[in-house]
Amino acid sequence: MEEHDKAAPAAGASVALESTIAQPTERPLEPSVARPPEPRRLSLQFTGSGSEYFRIWIVNLLLSLVTLGLYLPHAKARRLRYFYANTLVDGEALAFHGDPWRMFRGFVLLAVLMGCYAVAGQMSPTSGFIAFLVLCAVWPALWQSSLSFRLSNTSWRGLRFRFLGSKKDAYLTLLPTYVPTIALVGVQAFFAKDLVASDGKPEGPALAWMGTIVLVWYLLTPWMLWSLKRYQHGAYAFASQRTRMPVGLGTFYLMALKALGVLLLALVAIVGMIFLGGWLSKGNMTWLIGSVMLGYLIFFVITAPYFTARVQNLVWGHTEAQALRFDSQLSFGSLALLTLKNWLLTAVTLGLYRPFAAVRTAKLRLESLSIHCSEDPAEWMQAAMQVDKDAAGEAAGDFFGIDVGL
Repeated sequence: MEEHDKAAPAAGASVALESTIAQPTERPLEPSVARPPEPRRLSLQFTGSGSEYFRIWIVNLLLSLVTLGLYLPHAKARRLRYFYANTLVDGEALAFHGDPWRMFRGFVLLAVLMGCYAVAGQMSPTSGFIAFLVLCAVWPALWQSSLSFRLSNTSWRGLRFRFLGSKKDAYLTLLPTYVPTIALVGVQAFFAKDLVASDGKPEGPALAWMGTIVLVWYLLTPWMLWSLKRYQHGAYAFASQRTRMPVGLGTFYLMALKALGVLLLALVAIVGMIFLGGWLSKGNMTWLIGSVMLGYLIFFVITAPYFTARVQNLVWGHTEAQALRFDSQLSFGSLALLTLKNWLLTAVTLGLYRPFAAVRTAKLRLESLSIHCSEDPAEWMQAAMQVDKDAAGEAAGDFFGIDVGL
């Protein structure tokens, strides 16, 4: 009996072993690893046309002239609505909701400030300097307000953008450039008369001072541009996404150095055109004047498009958010050719080509941008809708309602 009981387990084990050998072993399923979705490109497209915008532009121009400029805020609101409505991001248009009357209040405030500064400067150097200090004191707040107003009145797919930069950060952003600027203006206001001779012509110290101003401004420009763009592109927000611009100051100085090289080449081209015109004219002033004008045209067609293209590519190429990455591939050559065409046609048509030029420039610059998104934007909408209503309503009702920095 005991032997039978011992043999039974042994037999069972033998059968189980044979079954295991006969059948392939089933491996446990490995846990699936969630892979992040591939970044999807959100295309940008501009669908505006020059003929459509011409009707808006001509009405804005006439009403601004008739009202002595008081229609300008309404004209700006109409222009922004048109350009936003024709800017498609992933097939969906942007929208501008700004109230022109709020913009009018800000326009009047800004006009009063600038008028007081101009009048004070005519009264005396001291009063002009004090007015300049007052303008410097309020300008960062106005700038931050304008950024907040513009973004909170811009929407995509019904969801409004936001600007999260604070007024404190706006003051800190402008402070480094304020100090040398105030010093330069102060010296100009209180000591300018000591830098000229009795006949009113500038002496050696005056020329040295003007050279110093140019040098200081050139050295400060990359720093100022870097500070402004870092503040702006570090505070744009949409739903749960907030942008940042992690780029160093040295990159902006390198860009400025390249721009200086292009500027010098353009100046050489101008001098060459003048000498060529003088040699060909042989006393004919028409040839000489034509060569000078052509030289200046070459100068502006080269320098302005080069700087515009490099700044756009640098700034937007380094702007990113948690699930977003921007890129810009604006071609200097394409922008330079378009600028030349726009200027020539604007001159030939006595200014009537300007709306067509604005549309073509906007199309080139916008469609050179691209957005790469690693998440579905539709997933952001529901969670952000309530927050958007609160924040957008507060910023959109800002008293100033002006656009000075975007």
